[in-house]
Amino acid sequence: MSWIQKRHLGDAEVVSLTDGQFRLDGGAMFGTVPKVLWEKVAPADELNRITLRINPLLIRLGGENILVETGFWDRGGEKFEAMFGLDRDETVFRGLADVGLAPEDIDLVINTHLHFDHAGRNVTGLGEPTFPNARYVVQAQELHDALHPHERSRASYIRDYIDPIHDAGLFEVVEGEHELRPGLSVLPLPGHNLGQQGVVLCRGGQTLVYTADLLPTTAHSPTAWVIGYDLYPVTNLENRRRYFAEWHEQNALICTPHDPRTPFARLEPNPKGGFRAVPDQSAAD
Repeated sequence: MSWIQKRHLGDAEVVSLTDGQFRLDGGAMFGTVPKVLWEKVAPADELNRITLRINPLLIRLGGENILVETGFWDRGGEKFEAMFGLDRDETVFRGLADVGLAPEDIDLVINTHLHFDHAGRNVTGLGEPTFPNARYVVQAQELHDALHPHERSRASYIRDYIDPIHDAGLFEVVEGEHELRPGLSVLPLPGHNLGQQGVVLCRGGQTLVYTADLLPTTAHSPTAWVIGYDLYPVTNLENRRRYFAEWHEQNALICTPHDPRTPFARLEPNPKGGFRAVPDQSAAD
C-alpha cells in the first residue's frame, strides 16, 4: 500500500507524504524506558536501531499548497547515510508528483524545527531553495538556536540547508502561537528543543495536528515515553500531558513526523492511564 493517503477537513485537503525511512538507536529514541517494554512496539535490528520514517504533510487550503517539513538531508555522503540506515524507498518529490505538483508549486513551507531529518530538503544540492516560490516559516527561537548551536545541539543542525534560506531572506520568522492562514496555525511545542512548533489545522469543525517531535511516532504515546534526544525532557513531559488531553477532547486527527506505519492516528484513553495513539479508522480518500 502506498504511504500516500488523503483526508478532507472541510474545504482543506491533507496528503500524507514520505521522504523514505531511516534508523536510530532504540535506546536513544525511548530514553529511560526499558528495552523490554519498547521493543514490543518498535523491534530493533542487530545494531539496536529502530525503523523510522520521514513524514512531511501537504495541506491544500484556499488555493495554496502548504508543505509541513521538507525531508531528510540528502548530502551527508555514504558514511552518513549508512550510519542512519537511510533508505529512499520513496521521496517527498515523488509524492508531490503523484498529486500533480512540482517544487515550484509549493506556496509555503512550515519548518517545525531545523534538524536535518525535518528540514534537510530546504535547499537543493546546488544550495538553492528547493521550493523557490515559498517562504519558510520558523520560530524565532529555533532560527536563533540553529545559528548558535551548543555542544548538545550542534550535530542536529547543518548550515548547508539553513544559511541559503536565511541569506535569501526567505525565512518567515514568527514568535509563539501564530495564525498563518484562516484555520491554520503554528503552536510552540518546546521540549525536544526550545523552538519547536507544531501545526494545527481547524476546518469544517474538525482538527488536525502535526505533532513534530512532541510525539515522534504513535509508539511514543505513553506520556512518560519521551525520547533521549529531548533537550528539555520535563518541559516536553508537561506539554505532552497538556496537549494529549486537549487533542483527545477535540478528536483531533494526529500526524507524527516519524511513524513508520501510520500516516494518520487518533488519541484514545489508555486503560493504564494517559493516552494511546491508534490508526485513524476513517476511510482514506
